Amino acid sequence: MGQLVHTLSQGELVRGVTLLAGEIYLLIWKARDQVEVYDVTTYRLQRRLTVPNARSFTDMTSCEHNRCVYIGDDDSERVHRLDVQGAVTQWAVKNTPCRLSVNAAHNVLVACRWVSKIKEFSSHGDLLRELALPGDVIWPLHAIQTRSDQFIVCRGGLDDTVNRVYMISADGRHIVHPHGGQRGSDNDRYNGPVHLAVDDNKSVFVADYYNRRVKLLSPTLEYVGQVVSPDQLKCGLPARLYLDTQRRHLYVAEIDWNEEQGKYASGRVAVFSV
Repeated sequence: MGQLVHTLSQGELVRGVTLLAGEIYLLIWKARDQVEVYDVTTYRLQRRLTVPNARSFTDMTSCEHNRCVYIGDDDSERVHRLDVQGAVTQWAVKNTPCRLSVNAAHNVLVACRWVSKIKEFSSHGDLLRELALPGDVIWPLHAIQTRSDQFIVCRGGLDDTVNRVYMISADGRHIVHPHGGQRGSDNDRYNGPVHLAVDDNKSVFVADYYNRRVKLLSPTLEYVGQVVSPDQLKCGLPARLYLDTQRRHLYVAEIDWNEEQGKYASGRVAVFSV
C-alpha cells in the first residue's frame, strides 16, 4: 500500500499531472494560468503558465528528450505543445483526443476513443501512424507503449459494460493479455479504468475511477494488489496518474463529484510513496 507524502493544489480541478526537468506540472481547469509548475523536492509553486486558445482539457504528458509537455484538447480536437521556455504550438488530431502518453521513440500517443484508434505523432504534430485496435478493444481511454513495444490499453466506464485493461501486440493487431471483464468491484474487475502508468519493471498501475482505488498489475496483467485505497483518496475519484520511477512517487489527481450540483466540485493531487 502506498503512503501519502504530500498534497498539491487543494480544491482545484486537476486534469493532468506530469514531471519535466525536475518540476511538477499540473493542468488546472480554468480560463488562464492553467499550468502550475512546482519544485519536485520542496513542492513550492514556481510559476503559472497560460495555454492560449485552449477550450477544454483531457490530459497532459511530458517528454524529457524534447523538453516539453503535451495537453489534449477535446473541444478543438487538438494537442497543445508547451516547452519549458513557455512557447506554445498546437496541432490537429482530427479526432477527439482522450488520454496522452509518450513512447521510447519520444513520440506522442493519442487514444482516440470514439474511433477506437491510437494515433502516433511526432513532437511537432506529424502523424506517423494510426493503429486500429483489435475487435474487443473499443473506446480506448488511455494507451501506453512499453519498452518491448507492446501497448497497454484501458477501456470502460458507466457507458461501457466491459471494463478491461489489455496488453496488445506491437503491431496493434492481437490481444496478448486481458484483465477485467464485466463492470464490478472485485479484485479482477474494474469500474472505470481511466488512466495508466507503467514502471521500469513493466508493472502496471491502473486508476480504477468509480471504485476509488489504484490497482497494481504484474507485467502479464495479473492482479498484484491495491496501491491506493478508497480511504486514502480524500476527494474520492482518481482521474489521472503519473509515476516518478526515480523517486518511486505516484501522483494521483483526484476529483470530487457533487451530486446535488451535478458537477465536479473540487480536487487535488496526492503524492504517494510506492
